[in-house]
Amino acid sequence: MTQTLDAAAAAAAGRSPSGSAFDRALDVVARRRAEFEERGHVPRDVIEEFKAAGIYRASTPRQFGGDALPPAAFLRLIERISVVDGSAGWVASFGSSLVYLAALPLRTQAELYADGPDVVFAGGLFPVQPTERVPGGHRVGGRWKFASGCKGADVFGVGIKGGQDQGGRPLTAVLRPEQVEIVENWDVIGMRGTGSHDLVVDGAVVPEGWTFVRGGEPTVDEPLYRYPTVPYAAQVLAVVGLGVARAALDHVIAQGGRVSYTGAPKPAERATYRITVGQAEAQLRSARAYFYETTEEVWATVAAGDPASPGQASSLRLASAHLAKTSFEVVRAAYQLGGIAAIADGSPMQRYLRDASVVPQHAFLQEGMYDGAGAVLMGVQPFPGYL
Repeated sequence: MTQTLDAAAAAAAGRSPSGSAFDRALDVVARRRAEFEERGHVPRDVIEEFKAAGIYRASTPRQFGGDALPPAAFLRLIERISVVDGSAGWVASFGSSLVYLAALPLRTQAELYADGPDVVFAGGLFPVQPTERVPGGHRVGGRWKFASGCKGADVFGVGIKGGQDQGGRPLTAVLRPEQVEIVENWDVIGMRGTGSHDLVVDGAVVPEGWTFVRGGEPTVDEPLYRYPTVPYAAQVLAVVGLGVARAALDHVIAQGGRVSYTGAPKPAERATYRITVGQAEAQLRSARAYFYETTEEVWATVAAGDPASPGQASSLRLASAHLAKTSFEVVRAAYQLGGIAAIADGSPMQRYLRDASVVPQHAFLQEGMYDGAGAVLMGVQPFPGYL
């Protein structure tokens, strides 16, 4: 078993092997997280540490040398990175996005992974742009938003309008870095280190074989690519909020013995502080348990060779939205327990609050997902695009 798979297996068991590449990556993130926030992105040399730890081969098909990890194993890796730094966890989470590229023709994938399975993909998929059809492909141009991790990407994806042969569904066009301009405009209060800049493409020609429908039928016959792709995309982001919430809650627990500025009893001696900590711990662990329980249930279905049902896909979306919401609520409660010291730039609490607030803002994780899940549970049609 490789060192990378050892790290993944250990993560699934809630531990980490001493001296592993994954441990080294966590150490780098811990030392340099302030740099990520200041620079507005995770630098490429840190992305190389993630590659060495197996993050960017985690969703590469086994037939092309990847690990194709079960979702729960990958999610636990992202959770642990996010405990250390939310932005690093967010960027690393897109190691899962190669599940989309499994819809490319096998010949294209063989070319994509010709230099190895550790490929970093960044996408700016919206707004979907029209293209000009040219012999054998598309002439692509336009501007796309929110390309998280784009500064360290090996390949890019942009959203383009599909034709009749795709039933009108949007396509993703895959481009090389020399075909894409990164417009650095990521100016935000939370997840500052994700470098989620705009992408601009000016008339690049993309062959038909380098386009795919996101969530489309995979050409790879392995269990990971039968797992619902769009719900998985929501999961890898929701688990970032979980990691940030765990860090925030652990911080206020550790601060229980601090001396008050005013001479008041120590936090751990106050019933209100203890009650809030206890409630937050129960809320976070409950949401986490539901999240992983649902993940394992759906994985067992697809690993057995059966397709995930619409109800199972909906459960993944519900568990993800609920985890994002609960994680933010836990961080907000922890921040309030931090008192006036929490507002200082030197306190990690203000960073936890800013980062956790971003997660439930994502379109995949907003409260509207409860509406879709409720519709499925009651046997009525959910809103368009939910399933």
